[in-house]
Amino acid sequence: MDTKSSKSSQDFVPIREVRDGIVVLKDGSMRALIMTSSTNFALKSEDEQHSIIFQFQNFLNSLDFPIQIFIQSRRLDIRPYLVVLEQREKEQVNDLMKIQTKEYVEFIKAFTESANIMAKSFFIVVPYSSATLNMKGKSGGGLFKKGKKGSAEEKASFEEARSQIEQRVGVVQQGIVRSGIRAAQLGTEEVIEVFYKLFNPGAVEKPIATPQQN
Repeated sequence: MDTKSSKSSQDFVPIREVRDGIVVLKDGSMRALIMTSSTNFALKSEDEQHSIIFQFQNFLNSLDFPIQIFIQSRRLDIRPYLVVLEQREKEQVNDLMKIQTKEYVEFIKAFTESANIMAKSFFIVVPYSSATLNMKGKSGGGLFKKGKKGSAEEKASFEEARSQIEQRVGVVQQGIVRSGIRAAQLGTEEVIEVFYKLFNPGAVEKPIATPQQN
């Protein structure tokens, strides 16, 4: 095998960097990630359901740019919870409570082994590409102007583009809140964690905190 022609896994990831919570792709376009809460739609009254649908429809119709709704499903890591329970079992001074705690731990272990308990995270991806974005194969490097990384010119280009995408983020957040769903833009570390989980599905990591529901 020709090692010179082989590519690393990073070559297949379209991300150039994550800066100030903004994902910068290799083509120069940008993405912002908004994490949202969920709602128990089936438990709402008929009037509430109609209201949610109406507000969400108005939200989608008000957008003049595309968005992507993304759901990340992963098997829930129950081990930290079991560690807490086992520690409480050791601390019990009442024999009956100690037995009941132990039986509960065994029940949780058996239940999670026989059923896949999934944790779901909900995201809205907001894109932005400059109107002067160069086509693939042409010089210029995409959204950002020529210049060394970290130069004043490059920083100014990034700040201008970030201002545009954050305006879109504000529009999405205001619209989705009217549907009774909480939303928060992710920071740099949270965005990296999302993509790490996406590209490493077998890895066990702590879940991202979900925005609190009303």
